[in-house]
Amino acid sequence: MLLPPIRQFGVLLKRYKRFLADILLDDQQTLTVHCPNSGSMRGCSEPGSPVLISYSDGPKRKYAWTLEMVQHQDIWIGVHTGRTNGIVREGLENGTISDFGTIRTLTPEVVVSEKSRLDFFLETEKGQIYLEVKNCSLAEHQVALFPDAVTARGAKHLHELVRLAEAGFGAAVLFCIQRRDASSCKPAAAIDPVYAETVAWAQGRGVQFLAYQAEVSPEAIAITKKIPFFIQ
Repeated sequence: MLLPPIRQFGVLLKRYKRFLADILLDDQQTLTVHCPNSGSMRGCSEPGSPVLISYSDGPKRKYAWTLEMVQHQDIWIGVHTGRTNGIVREGLENGTISDFGTIRTLTPEVVVSEKSRLDFFLETEKGQIYLEVKNCSLAEHQVALFPDAVTARGAKHLHELVRLAEAGFGAAVLFCIQRRDASSCKPAAAIDPVYAETVAWAQGRGVQFLAYQAEVSPEAIAITKKIPFFIQ
């Protein structure tokens, strides 16, 4: 996925109110930007960190600039969660994500119940599969961890996937790791023990868990390889 053409570097001063960040530009101006990430951004929101922001001239936007990525110890980390599904979709369509075999149709944002929707519905040579995608920006000791904050919504998605698996559909969760310094992935049990327990429960009832790593650069983000996912 290519990033928007108008981009610039800066330094993170602070992230606040969940969806805002103040950025120091090279000319010493301070710019308030949209921060499209509802998590804690643990490990990638330290003041003083280099960042990349992108520009959009959408007329309905209050803040024209968006935080795309943060650099931590020379590693670029993608924090724009709104791009995650597009990154994974590219990986599905170009075959880098090959777990599901040949994909005949791909439908995004599928309603599965009165109050819930999942990211993708795939019709493949292996059958019909519901796929939920999670962005992972946290890593410690080369292990990618999800979530970086308590997520009741994430647990709810797992219950929906178990229901679909028990109805005979394929059901899977794919963690998109937007950093290159992780060699495996697992639930962040110390942050959200309920989610970690629900992952183990869901796996035992037929939900598949996958982790794919993306190469993150100031020009583009792309899925590159599968890495192991461990329950604990």
